[in-house]
Amino acid sequence: MLVPIMALAACGVGGAGAGPGMGVEAEAGPAFLPSDSFERVIAPFEVVGRSGVPYEFPFLGGFEVPRPHLVDINGNGLHDLFVQTFRDELVHFENVGTAAEPRFQWRSSRFQELDVGGWVRFFDLDGDGRVDLFVELPNSLIQYVPNTGTPEEPLFQMPGLPVRDTEGQRIFADAQNIPFLVDLDANGRPDLFLGRIDGTLTRYEFVEMDDEGPVFRQVTDRFANIEIYGAYTDPPSGQGIPLVGHERPSLHGANSMAFADITGNGVPDLVWGDFFEPGLLLIENVGTREAPDLDVPPVLLPAEPTVVTSGFNAPALADLTGDGRLDLLIGVLGGAYNANSTSANNLVFYRGTEEGGFRLETTRFLNGIDWGSEAVPAVGDLTGNGLPDLVVGSKLDPATSRPPPLHWYANVGTPGAPRLEYRGQISEAAHLNGAPVLADLTGDGRLDLVVGSFNRGVFLYGNEGGVDEPRFVPVGDGPIARPPRGNYFSPAVGDLTGNGLPDLVVGEGSGRLTLFVNVGTVGAPDLELVPDALAGVEVGARSAPTLVDATGDGLLDLVVGARDGRVMVFQNLGPGPDGLPRFREDGTALGGRFARLAAPRLVDLTGNGLLDLLVGSQDGGVTFYRNLR
Repeated sequence: MLVPIMALAACGVGGAGAGPGMGVEAEAGPAFLPSDSFERVIAPFEVVGRSGVPYEFPFLGGFEVPRPHLVDINGNGLHDLFVQTFRDELVHFENVGTAAEPRFQWRSSRFQELDVGGWVRFFDLDGDGRVDLFVELPNSLIQYVPNTGTPEEPLFQMPGLPVRDTEGQRIFADAQNIPFLVDLDANGRPDLFLGRIDGTLTRYEFVEMDDEGPVFRQVTDRFANIEIYGAYTDPPSGQGIPLVGHERPSLHGANSMAFADITGNGVPDLVWGDFFEPGLLLIENVGTREAPDLDVPPVLLPAEPTVVTSGFNAPALADLTGDGRLDLLIGVLGGAYNANSTSANNLVFYRGTEEGGFRLETTRFLNGIDWGSEAVPAVGDLTGNGLPDLVVGSKLDPATSRPPPLHWYANVGTPGAPRLEYRGQISEAAHLNGAPVLADLTGDGRLDLVVGSFNRGVFLYGNEGGVDEPRFVPVGDGPIARPPRGNYFSPAVGDLTGNGLPDLVVGEGSGRLTLFVNVGTVGAPDLELVPDALAGVEVGARSAPTLVDATGDGLLDLVVGARDGRVMVFQNLGPGPDGLPRFREDGTALGGRFARLAAPRLVDLTGNGLLDLLVGSQDGGVTFYRNLR
């Protein structure tokens, strides 16, 4: 459940512990040493969700557009799980359970460091008992990556080999369409099926493997007269996954598919997920194993309740529960019916039934902290027990498609054994792309909320609750700070001028960082814009800063996340002639790449005096990295 990441190459990284007056990201703390490193841990301690049940994968980071694949990758007879999220990100979960009771453990978020493009398919093309890999290149060409390892220890090395037709031309899949491989007619020559953007299905058949790679013969560009022209059904409200603001289109578009014997007659049927179809379509194979016949009208896949999502459903079928019946795992990529509505509940598991259909078990097969997309964490002691609690902001509320509330988890554990329990929503601080920070700006010894918004600026919410029960109310009629231009405002709070008052740094969509110095008094903050004070600090788009003493010199340094997943450290060189902080322009990367839209926070969550790393992600969740010093 863990993997090491690179150590900081410079003087080390540190940050703040929770303390009175300031948020945990604003005070100096123990510095990191050059030999320090972090390791990613999915379940470092117990986190209880809204249902009252502990998450199995609390710090997995969430999924926004999951493409699931079930395959026995290590030859032990159990189906392992791969989930592709964004381009080149293939997450691997090993099945360490049994044939009847699968249990998945996270192994890697970038399987064998492969650049797999927008989709993958596992298939033993050459019949040697080792599962090979088909991937998409950036121009939608198909690449074959042979397994040069063993059935027990697979090894895939890029670049692979081109997939060509008998005319020597490269074969490509329409953009966003996910193909499938199956020996449909049991002749020992696997077939490659490509769903086209016009709703038709192209069939190729494997011919040979030459020195340059696999060769396929095109059989037909209109297999079985199939033309999927959605939608086949109106998405009914109250069934399956709830939708918001859907309308019925009548188009065809991006698609995914799977072949499996759904009807129990011994031949593979076709299951189709389309961008404009809220469910899954079943095209029954009414032929024989040697003479397949799928020239029949599609129907809705038999399931209870009916599969209803935001569209573009990617099916994966296998007997996961060892009862001889196919089970169904669906990745909801989000199509024509408001993709935001399924940005959190989007890995759907249906168990196979005795009647040959499927019964819904969960819409969050790998359950963890996930509030839709673009999560930003904040950490601080809200309950007065001396332990850091967790608050999470996000982009939109999947249930309403409106500005999302913040969600908070109270730490009810001990200093050495944290335990987070979901306590509810903070609806008063709802903003599009809400980016929270916990800090005492009102000077009363209680942590307030500072929240960045999409384009309205940064807002302050004073904490007027009791010692153990925070209650936030808006301070003022508008934002306390607003950069003169930009959007995706992400704040950080800390005393950068040495006057004992918390200042504000705001990240933006362009990557620019803006400084506001506090010229007010204790309890009456007055944040004044200092133009171009941080012009030399560059991380690329979607800068997400936090302030922490990274070098152990008592000065708050800038640790900044970016859209591409980098987290950079910019050392505070001390005040210049104008009394303002100066930061080293050449930042140091903190480890390797983290989640996209990385929003870092450094805090001692495990009570050992070392600062761990929390990173919010584009997928809507939070990842955790333990400090190994």
